Amino acid sequence: MIDAAQIDHLAALARLELTPDERQAMREDLSRVLGYFEQLGAAPTEGVSEMQRPVDLLNVLREDVPGEVLPADVVPSLTTETQDRFIRVPRTVETE
Repeated sequence: MIDAAQIDHLAALARLELTPDERQAMREDLSRVLGYFEQLGAAPTEGVSEMQRPVDLLNVLREDVPGEVLPADVVPSLTTETQDRFIRVPRTVETE
């Protein structure tokens, strides 16, 4: 079973602030998931050949062909904030 310290560590890594009830629910859920993995690990696999994937891979991607692009002088008119020839956007990743 996963302990409270491990739940706190995972919550910190995921930047989650959990209430005591949420912490307990997370502990129970993760314990169940880990139990399922233990069951899978105990499954008899002797004589079963290894496989990379359960199905064959198919390339469903289209050919990478350049299409039309906006002219560079039009792009700044589509935004409210620019700096030189770049578009300014809000920060999405925090630095520590």
